Amino acid sequence: MTDRAHLAFALSLHRAAAPDPEVNACWSPYSVASALGVAAQAAGGRTREEIVRLLGEGGDELLRASTVTDDASFAVANTLWTREGLEVEAEFLDALGRWPGAKVRAAPFAADPEGARTLVNADVAETTYDLIPELLEPGSVSPDTVASVVNAVYLKAGWLNAFADGGTEPRPFHAPAGTVDVPTMTLTARLFHAAADGWQAITLPALGGVEAVVLLPDGDLDESTLDADRLTALLDARAISHIALFTPALALRARFALKDALAELGVRTVFTSAADLSGLSPDSDLLVDDVLHEAVLRVDEQGFEGAAATAVMIRAVSLVVESDPVEIHVDRPHLLLVRHARTGAVYFLARVVRPG
Repeated sequence: MTDRAHLAFALSLHRAAAPDPEVNACWSPYSVASALGVAAQAAGGRTREEIVRLLGEGGDELLRASTVTDDASFAVANTLWTREGLEVEAEFLDALGRWPGAKVRAAPFAADPEGARTLVNADVAETTYDLIPELLEPGSVSPDTVASVVNAVYLKAGWLNAFADGGTEPRPFHAPAGTVDVPTMTLTARLFHAAADGWQAITLPALGGVEAVVLLPDGDLDESTLDADRLTALLDARAISHIALFTPALALRARFALKDALAELGVRTVFTSAADLSGLSPDSDLLVDDVLHEAVLRVDEQGFEGAAATAVMIRAVSLVVESDPVEIHVDRPHLLLVRHARTGAVYFLARVVRPG
């Protein structure tokens, strides 16, 4: 079964953060939810209620249970970066310790903001195998920065069903701006497939207990017709079919500042002087300046490779029998999920308007 609350979070933040349907988008619900989930451990009152309402109850358990097996490459870090000398509440440290890859490191936010930025970026780059070399851009750290909760994740897995060797060739893809030829992979295999309410779901199983799910609309891409209930029903309805699949190779990268998108979805208090982050430290009144995110996703004949990182920037207030095969041509804008097969945690969610 899929986790409806996690899917609802993924779809809602996807639309708020990337509202233009004619632009490629790629991000990691897993990374954003992890960073916000860790930050919520420091929050109280309305600040915590708004975050938990968006992520859904039980979201922490789902994320922590989404472990990839050893036949795929997986790395995750959940790091609390603190200003040198900041006292951190023991209860928060205990909560942080329950997350995979948990660690606490000091950074000279006040004395050397650029030095602190370099430290954080180097740590993220190490976890993501250099796919995310500069999560924090110049100016994103200031002398008022007190702490940052940073999630970084890397995932690389090969397909269980091999695509045709050398079978990738240019095929038409009907993008909003006009039809273009894009490198398109081919696979004929028994795959999980479902069709309902104007959408098809085609599942590509991968090593590590991971799967990629192509969400292909029957016509033009209209994401408003795919809510969490319909997506859950579509994923639950999948059955084995003999499929001849034609799907594009992908190379996507995107970055977001998520403050406005999160505020649109009801997470507002944490960005104001009314924020309650007293569970982090008794030293200062704190608020979140912004939530910064970057993701990379590559899909080819061998499998997929993705990396993402999210930084919750915190400062002092004062200072997500076989019949003939059914041919499916993924030749128009569509969505792509990369998720944990058992728990449904969405590692990556992409809108593909023009592959490349």
